[in-house]
Amino acid sequence: MKRIMFVCKKNSRRSQMAEGFAKALGTGKVAVTSSGLEASHVDSIFVQVMSEVGIDVTHQAFRALSEFKPEDYDGVISLCGCGVNLPKEWVLREVFEDWQLDDPEGHSIDVFRRVRDEVKTRVITLIESLP
Repeated sequence: MKRIMFVCKKNSRRSQMAEGFAKALGTGKVAVTSSGLEASHVDSIFVQVMSEVGIDVTHQAFRALSEFKPEDYDGVISLCGCGVNLPKEWVLREVFEDWQLDDPEGHSIDVFRRVRDEVKTRVITLIESLP
């Protein structure tokens, strides 16, 4: 089973979406965590749009990347283009991708839904690509 860290600047929307989808769709294939580079909170609109597709993320909470050790993970996925700001030891994992998805913060719920669907597609592709 591959251990994947999804990371974003704030860990309040995109990385949380990825964690929710990976847990729901990658059972038995991946173990996932999400984290952020800055202190933040989980966005309530994110919780709503995930529930619309049948994924309960109410148990997920903000976590800082500094709470984790890179050697505990096989892969790191940046969802916001923050890969350039990650410590080198995180970027040098077996799998590293920088998805650079739009941040829906401050936008309409339709933008949240579009980003959610983009995250789902990327997570499915990621899970299918893992050995």
